[in-house]
Amino acid sequence: MSKLITFAVPCYNSAAYMDHCVRTLLTGGEDIEIILVDDGSTKDDTPAICDKYAADYPNIIKAIHQENSGHGEGVNQGLRNATGLYYKVVDSDDWLDEAALAAALDKLREFAAMERPVDMLIANYVYEHVEDNTQKVMRYTNVFPEGRVFTWNEIGRFRPSQYLLMHSVIYRTQLLRDCHLELPKHTFYVDNIFVYQPLPAVKSMYYMDIDLYRYFIGRADQSVNEKVMVTRVDQQVRVTKLMIQSHALTGLYYTQRKLAQYMVNYLSMMMTISSIFLIIDGSPEALGKKTELWEFLRANNPKLYHKLKYRSLSFVGNIPGYQGRKLSVRLYRLARKIYKFN
Repeated sequence: MSKLITFAVPCYNSAAYMDHCVRTLLTGGEDIEIILVDDGSTKDDTPAICDKYAADYPNIIKAIHQENSGHGEGVNQGLRNATGLYYKVVDSDDWLDEAALAAALDKLREFAAMERPVDMLIANYVYEHVEDNTQKVMRYTNVFPEGRVFTWNEIGRFRPSQYLLMHSVIYRTQLLRDCHLELPKHTFYVDNIFVYQPLPAVKSMYYMDIDLYRYFIGRADQSVNEKVMVTRVDQQVRVTKLMIQSHALTGLYYTQRKLAQYMVNYLSMMMTISSIFLIIDGSPEALGKKTELWEFLRANNPKLYHKLKYRSLSFVGNIPGYQGRKLSVRLYRLARKIYKFN
């Protein structure tokens, strides 16, 4: 690998905000590689901006242009072309804290000098809420040891609001390639697959209590906007099904119990979100899709089906009856208000 880390930045009609993202990454200097993936942008100057950055910083930035294929294919393109020892995806409307980035790069340089570099670096991320100019930091000090390399057997318990998202992880590039990570095209919410599928391949980790990733929340057309999520619920369901099929978690309990429990909880969260948004849609077709999703889980993993439907967070999306569905939505919106996750 010729670079320490590759940052992949999928861009789709991003001209209004991508400069801020790229400028923060450039503070990493010559050790880094930035791959700007123009995903068939036609409504603004995104393609020209990508090409200008590549021309101005030829030793750091590459520009790749593809037919519109969605965020997942942008991540795939970055991974195919990455020359960094490590790999991180940064959405074009988000950015990295410059001081935290410097600290993270120093730690990655230490890993690069090791005989067996660490598989995954974890850092905090921050919800940047544009509508009320507030921030919410998601950190993991209660879950992970600090100041040393550790394994899954040494982690603590995640809170219900805590998950490893794409924003919080930096993977070793070859690990992603070895586990044949390939995200589906023309599908939203594939960042869940990105952060979930490789986890059993991760054997060593390091956590830094730094607020690295700044996650912008507040655009009306953003994929995590509630109204947008209702219109794209079929894609949420598709991603959830792909995650169900990606691993047989029952067997993982015998070798890495804490990891298995975390992955079960992540799936429970995905089932809950899919169920809630199908309930918000409320049409007979949507409610039928909710039943079909749970039958899909039962067919693939009967034990997991019973565990998630009756003994986990997913129960929130399965309260029976019309009044039960109304209560499910109220509970979801209360959680959203408290935790401010979209």
